[in-house]
Amino acid sequence: MDAPLTTDKLAHLLMADAAKGFIERLSARLIAEKFEFDKLIDLTFHLNARVAFRAAWLLDTTMLASPELYVNSVEYFVKRMSEVTNASCKRHYTRIMMHLTAPGAPQAIRLKLAAIDMESVVEQCFDWLIDPKVKIAVKVFAADTLFNLCHRYDWIKEELANQVQFMLRDGGPAIQSRGKKLLASLQ
Repeated sequence: MDAPLTTDKLAHLLMADAAKGFIERLSARLIAEKFEFDKLIDLTFHLNARVAFRAAWLLDTTMLASPELYVNSVEYFVKRMSEVTNASCKRHYTRIMMHLTAPGAPQAIRLKLAAIDMESVVEQCFDWLIDPKVKIAVKVFAADTLFNLCHRYDWIKEELANQVQFMLRDGGPAIQSRGKKLLASLQ
C-alpha cells in the first residue's frame, strides 16, 4: 500500500501523464484516506495550470461522489470560488456549485449552504455569465446555479432572465437550448 497522500505528493501525481480513469482512482483514494478537502481546494489554485485543472477535476469527481463527507468544507469552497481565475477550473467550480445548490442536494449540504452568505457566489456566477471570454459550459452551469438560488435571493430571477435573453441573441445551439429551457422555468 502506498504511503498516505500529502499535498505535495498529490500535486506530483496530478502533474504526471494520466492513464485513463486516474481521476476516479485518485478520488476513491482521497475518500478512503479521508484526505483534507480544503487542501484539495487549495490545489485548484496551483501555479501549474495542469495541476490546478486536474485538482479541480478531482475536486468535482470527489465532491459529487460523496458530498455529505465534505459538508464541513462547503463554506471554504464558497469562499474560494470568487478567487478562481483559471478558465479550466471555472467549469468544475460552477458544476459543483450547480449540484450543491440543486433541490436534490443532500440535506446536510442544503442546511450548510442555508447558513452561508451566498452573495459572492451569485456575483461570481453573474460575472461569468456576462463575460464574453468565459466558455459556454461555465455559463450554463453558472446560470443553473443562479436559477437554484432564485428562492433565496428573489431579485435573481429577473436579472437572470435578462441575461439569458441577452445571451440568446448571439448564442450558439447549446446556449439556445439551455437558455430557452431556463427561461421557461423562470416564467
